[in-house]
Amino acid sequence: MNGKLRARLRSMAQPLDCVLYIGKDGLTANVIESADQALTARELIKCSVQQNCELTARQASDALCEALGADGISCTGRKFVLYRMSEDNILGL
Repeated sequence: MNGKLRARLRSMAQPLDCVLYIGKDGLTANVIESADQALTARELIKCSVQQNCELTARQASDALCEALGADGISCTGRKFVLYRMSEDNILGL
């Protein structure tokens, strides 16, 4: 993924609401399944790590990217953005 595409995806993710919250239990099978379903439906999702979670946003992002074959677009504070192109190519990238 080149810098221009990453910048475009970052700007597209700016107005999005968080669709996935990672709580004190960390990355459970349910969280990974929810992230997979959200990426399939939307391609681009914003996620948030709650304060009582032991993982940092970077750790959660890296673990989800590895588990789901996604790309980490940005990580700021407790929020991060993931992208995975679906077969329908919803965003047209």
